[in-house]
Amino acid sequence: MNILGEHLAGATVLDLFAGSGALGLEAMSRGAASVTFVEREGAAVRALRTNIASLGVEQRATVHRGDSMSFARRLGPGSYDVVLADPPYGDDRAAELVRLFRRAPFARILSVEHAADASVDGDATRRYGSTALTFCYVP
Repeated sequence: MNILGEHLAGATVLDLFAGSGALGLEAMSRGAASVTFVEREGAAVRALRTNIASLGVEQRATVHRGDSMSFARRLGPGSYDVVLADPPYGDDRAAELVRLFRRAPFARILSVEHAADASVDGDATRRYGSTALTFCYVP
């Protein structure tokens, strides 16, 4: 989040593969105006809703239960300011998300977490042990 810090103030944020909502909730704590969370798994959605309620940020949060890739495919250019994504490791979803972004940049910034050895063609990648963050930007 430190890398994105200045871009979060007042931003509309999308948290794909949200899980418990840690990324999106952190974005809120750093000034994001609103966060849309997308998560498929029922237990994770319940935990996410509990976390949102316990922080008292229901008015700034929207939760969609469904497939994150399907959600991203329906987005038009400029739908969000910042998109955060932490897809499961071991498949091609991180790279596919970047390809979708290149065809129709649905945010000013896309941040995708993935395995450090995965090939993801973004504008900048930072590696931290076995994990990497790849960023794509709209010029």
